[in-house]
Amino acid sequence: MEKDFYLQYASVEDKHWWFVARRQIIQQVICGLNLPKNAQILEAGCGTGGNLQMLSRHGNVSAMELDEIACQLANQRQITQVKRGHLPDKIPFNSSYDLILILDVIEHLDDDLSALEALYYKLKPGGYLLVTVPAYQFLWSEHDEINHHKRRYRLKNLKNLVEKANYQVNYTSYFNTFLFPLIAMVRSLAKLLPKQNKHQPSSDLVVPSKLVNKFLKWLFASERYLLDKFSLPFGVSILLLAKKPNI
Repeated sequence: MEKDFYLQYASVEDKHWWFVARRQIIQQVICGLNLPKNAQILEAGCGTGGNLQMLSRHGNVSAMELDEIACQLANQRQITQVKRGHLPDKIPFNSSYDLILILDVIEHLDDDLSALEALYYKLKPGGYLLVTVPAYQFLWSEHDEINHHKRRYRLKNLKNLVEKANYQVNYTSYFNTFLFPLIAMVRSLAKLLPKQNKHQPSSDLVVPSKLVNKFLKWLFASERYLLDKFSLPFGVSILLLAKKPNI
């Protein structure tokens, strides 16, 4: 990502509806895992650290991030020492983990399979991997470009990829489903319209008005009450929970 974009991330991820709602959904999933009291948790690619406070409620948190500026911003939160690292070959920790989260990260990587394989060896037997990625290539937009995404995924392809890395997949679902029709329409229309500024692609990180932000946060976050019961058939993103088999 552009360095200025990390500064924008840091300024909005504690209040923007998408970040807040996704964090609530992730927390709901973690609560269902029955992790040990002093669980060892790693967030690989933590960005500017918006999830670290929430994760610290569930165990001892480690975090790594590639970008130096993002790493500095994450460390300003003073929750854990965020270390610079890179997937697949520069993971700056020797510990084994009960839970590894890689949230909207592997779409940035040239070799997503190698990254998942590297994290496999950092999990304890029976440990969990929680992955989120953007869904559907037809939803590609300027937001993907400015984020330096390599691809978007379909659920079946992601499941096959994770299984190829030797994980046992426990649960998969699309999410951000309620807003999918609106987002799909907006992005489709944007492709038909001329770009206002060809040299400065636009992202989706603008915080809307307080009332709209509150409504969108409530609508998106409400999906957490469905995700613990069944899989949603489509959505703007995908969530996958996998496990390292017990030896």
